Amino acid sequence: MASPSPDNSVNFNIGVLGHVDSGKTALCRALSTTSSTASFDKNPQSQERGITLDLGFSSFSTPIPEHLRDGLSQSKTFIQYTLVDCPGHASLIRTILSGAQIMDLMFLVVDVTKGMQTQTAECLVIGEICCGKMIVVLNKIDLLPEDKRHQMILKMRTRIEKTLQTTKFAGAPLVAVAARINSLESAETQCLGMEDLLRTLSAATIIPHRDPTGSLLFSVDHCFTIRGQGTVMTGTVLAGTAKVNDPIEIVATKDTRKIKSMQMFRLPVQQAVQGDRVGICVPNFDAKLLERGFAAAPGTLHTIYGAVVCVSKIPYFKHPIRSRAKFHVTLGHETVMAKLQLFQSDKSIRPLELDYSEEYRHLEEVPESSDSCTAFALIELETPVVGQKGQLMIASKLDSDIHQNACRLAFHGRLIEAYLDRDYHSTQLFKLKIFKTKERSGVVERMQDRESVIVRNMVKKETDIGKFERLKVQLSTGEQGFIESAFGKSGKIKVRIPGGLKESTVVALTKPAKAKTANGDIDEDAGPRDATADASVILVKLEFKRFIHDSRKQMIQS
Repeated sequence: MASPSPDNSVNFNIGVLGHVDSGKTALCRALSTTSSTASFDKNPQSQERGITLDLGFSSFSTPIPEHLRDGLSQSKTFIQYTLVDCPGHASLIRTILSGAQIMDLMFLVVDVTKGMQTQTAECLVIGEICCGKMIVVLNKIDLLPEDKRHQMILKMRTRIEKTLQTTKFAGAPLVAVAARINSLESAETQCLGMEDLLRTLSAATIIPHRDPTGSLLFSVDHCFTIRGQGTVMTGTVLAGTAKVNDPIEIVATKDTRKIKSMQMFRLPVQQAVQGDRVGICVPNFDAKLLERGFAAAPGTLHTIYGAVVCVSKIPYFKHPIRSRAKFHVTLGHETVMAKLQLFQSDKSIRPLELDYSEEYRHLEEVPESSDSCTAFALIELETPVVGQKGQLMIASKLDSDIHQNACRLAFHGRLIEAYLDRDYHSTQLFKLKIFKTKERSGVVERMQDRESVIVRNMVKKETDIGKFERLKVQLSTGEQGFIESAFGKSGKIKVRIPGGLKESTVVALTKPAKAKTANGDIDEDAGPRDATADASVILVKLEFKRFIHDSRKQMIQS
């Protein structure tokens, strides 16, 4: 049988996530036959600290599972599984988020001696956002006493299955393993359950949808120089196709280079399509200028200064999501601070694009169940990032105490609008019709005639009444009218009632007041007085809406 190669293989990306020290890197090492330049904690800092600090990539291949043969061409005879080893430490969640967005399936690695921990739960949430399929790997079963191992595994399996019942991964397979390799002994004598894991993986494997058309988008996770050859960018093709001799733009520096050569796990290839893990070599580029980021077809990626997303709240986040609050937002490999402005559509269906002809209601807070409404967030980035419409964004509170047993991931959504102008607040946001409902009230001081009253306490004396003229108001007695003009210079206004005052209102405004004497008795001889001295005053209410991004601050009534 032929050996696996890029020409006869289908690439399938597996994200390996879990709590720190759950054995993720050991699992990748036990499964893999080929490693990249950034795998198995080769970073000196990783070796010094004994934990994974960066994304690690490795791979292994198996023959195409029987249930997939009919859907592939005869030239494809292998599945290449690319393992994306993500850090487990809570402080490295930015790295985890960037790695999770290229997964076709997730291994959630759980230390069988400890069970689900805080960061395990966060990894589960990331998987729910980014991935459709999951296998739970109960690792370190070799640490359990042999006479109690089966019972303890069964107990942990039951606990995890109960946890998964409320997630989209309810019923996900669980496999118990010991992914431990001792350099003095062979892997076979140390690892347990690997055959079972491979069988479970084979059954769960699908042919991922890959679209070779469209513009190239390449997610770069490592960059280094090979003397005499050029600079190598390793990463994953997120969209489109990369071919040798094609131009490619390093977005962070705006440099465009020609693709000199490409390799997939040390094997040369002429092209790579969406989903492929590849190393791209370009000439005359300083690797120090790029650590992580994007490369793309020239002119297709842009710097984003602000964006709008349709909010999907993460139910495990126990704090309110409020307008004007600041969150960490992750787009691709970048995580920056951003301020929110929340708003809502009255439509019951979440649109895929922002409708600038529609009016949106300002929200102070996302409702507990954001699925019951169409909640949007205007994301005002403190630092611009590189991206495009349709890209996944995840918002978090990464400044929370990592030792608390609480989810830091708040909400997610895809960009339905991206603002590429640094001055978008003044050049573009005026088109976004987000309104707040405002209300003012005053008191009828007296009736001028049967079709007009004088109102006080609605505006201040320095207010320009001209802005309020012709706005509709309603009396607490039911009549409707409009503001006609100022009355004097003390802030009083004249309200016109086109339909005339009700007879009962006229009586209330003209009947004599029942004044009291000094000893508290009613003074029957007291004459007419100002209506506002009555205990039951007549109120006048003014309601209008104002668009937040309207520089003219107009008051609008329907």
